[in-house]
Amino acid sequence: MNKFTFPIVIEKDEDGYFVFCPLIQGCYTQGDSYEEAMENIEDAIRLHLEDLLANNEPIPSVEMISLATLEVQV
Repeated sequence: MNKFTFPIVIEKDEDGYFVFCPLIQGCYTQGDSYEEAMENIEDAIRLHLEDLLANNEPIPSVEMISLATLEVQV
């Protein structure tokens, strides 16, 4: 069994948690709790990887991810 590490972004608002994987386009989910959101994103990533492997497609990877803030004046 292969192991892969992917960056994820977790956002919290009044409705719960939203999580996405920036390396995998369209790979996002949500949960009422942090734990539920983490379980859901793990499932979403796993399903996407299983599909890639079944079709002999490459697994996305990245050497570095940076999280930054940007001030925008309007």
